[in-house]
Amino acid sequence: MARPIQLSWEHDTRTGLEPIGVIDIGSNSVRLVIYEGAVRAPLPIFNEKVLCGLGRSIASTGHLGKEGVERALAALTRFHAIARNIGVKNVKAVATAAVREAVDGPEFIARGERILGGRIEVLSGEREARLAANGIIMGFVEANGIAGDLGGGSLELIDISANRLNDAVTLPLGGLRLIDTTKGKVEKASQIADQAITSVPWLSHGRGRPFYAVGGTWRALAKIYMEQADYPLRVMHGFTMPTATLLAFLDAVSKAKKPSNLVGMSEVPKARRDVLPFGTAVLERLLKRLEPSEVIFSVFGIREGLLYTLLSREERARDPLLSFCEYYARLRSRSLEHAHELCQWTDQLFEVTQFAESTDERRLRHAACLLSDIGWRAHPDYRGEQSLNVVAHAGLGGVDHAGRMFLALSVYFRHAGTGESRGEHLSERLKSAVTKRDLLRARMTGAAIRAAHMLSIGRPGIVDLTSLAVEGDKLVLTIPKAFADLDGDRLRRRFASLATLVGKVGDIRFGA
Repeated sequence: MARPIQLSWEHDTRTGLEPIGVIDIGSNSVRLVIYEGAVRAPLPIFNEKVLCGLGRSIASTGHLGKEGVERALAALTRFHAIARNIGVKNVKAVATAAVREAVDGPEFIARGERILGGRIEVLSGEREARLAANGIIMGFVEANGIAGDLGGGSLELIDISANRLNDAVTLPLGGLRLIDTTKGKVEKASQIADQAITSVPWLSHGRGRPFYAVGGTWRALAKIYMEQADYPLRVMHGFTMPTATLLAFLDAVSKAKKPSNLVGMSEVPKARRDVLPFGTAVLERLLKRLEPSEVIFSVFGIREGLLYTLLSREERARDPLLSFCEYYARLRSRSLEHAHELCQWTDQLFEVTQFAESTDERRLRHAACLLSDIGWRAHPDYRGEQSLNVVAHAGLGGVDHAGRMFLALSVYFRHAGTGESRGEHLSERLKSAVTKRDLLRARMTGAAIRAAHMLSIGRPGIVDLTSLAVEGDKLVLTIPKAFADLDGDRLRRRFASLATLVGKVGDIRFGA
């Protein structure tokens, strides 16, 4: 008899974390995500989705589709086995609109609970909206706007201000429901969406504020836009579009004679393409009613929101970006302590050179310092490119795409050098997506880290004993005499490059 597979992450000795699983039984899909632990910046170690279509006929029959039920129960059987083999002791399961409204919903829940050996929470519309909003809070800093989570059975809308949850509503505008209700007529779906959205008085509070778009259908639309625009990243979280740009794109999608021929449609799973026109109609009507300043796409939703509710108050208060970077540095870099020293050392640089940074720019620079050594195990010739690729596509929260590109370029220049000829083989699309100021900041940050590493050899307890100062046209680095033997041509060349970037001449001295 074959022995069971043993893949236990029961307690990761490197991090002290215990994995936690979330099963999300939606109207269209059933998904299992297993996170490394309940932390501010959760990293999935497993993620699988099965498109079941539980809510495909809920509007017309009041029942879950039989085929969808069997597919969903089979998915739960597999997910239970995966969690057991990985060694996940804590699995939270939730069900949303279709199961909540179906006549046979209780029967399905009973069968599902027998398979999982635990409780499945059937979310009310309000709780579903609040969990989606908590997901936005988990993934962004000081979220402030209207969040909308479009599923197969319903649309949840909620007002978030300064991380506080305000008005919330559930509307019967899920993609599968609209297909069922309208017999596949998109024009009728637009009318239904318009009536439902107009009936919510507090949506006027969203005017001029961001709209956070959650849900696979809306993310699929963003994927198509990225492909058509040849956008330099394919990371969804934090991708932002001006409202006017998105509305023009939605109009083009809705008017396409053959949507299947649209550039980028190949990026959308076939099972989701039928729902896409209805998600397009809902988003278009919603944006015209809201008039938001911009639309921000989020991969964080009710699963991450559920995880957020399990965090301590102290963990919730942590910065999602810096929390992730610190965690990643602990796993991948030679010294987390040294990474923190780089944050303070570059603080000196920007202070003495009087390069005015905003609070968020300083925060991003610190994040770059924390990530600066994660590529040290790669071949020296490719550390820059590999680090750039890792950072650009990492599961970062609390950062927009401009910030993500700044981080990737900073870490690239830390390895590859910062001369004007450097990075000429980098994607021109990536470089063109950042401002000249951000590109300069990335070069300065990369050059500073590059010089510091040549002095400290990646070990703590050296650069924090040095000081930086500006004297006339000179940028002065003062090193304690105890470390004088670490002086050398490469250190001087790298420090000279840094000084040139800030318009100074490098000068290295030795103190007491």
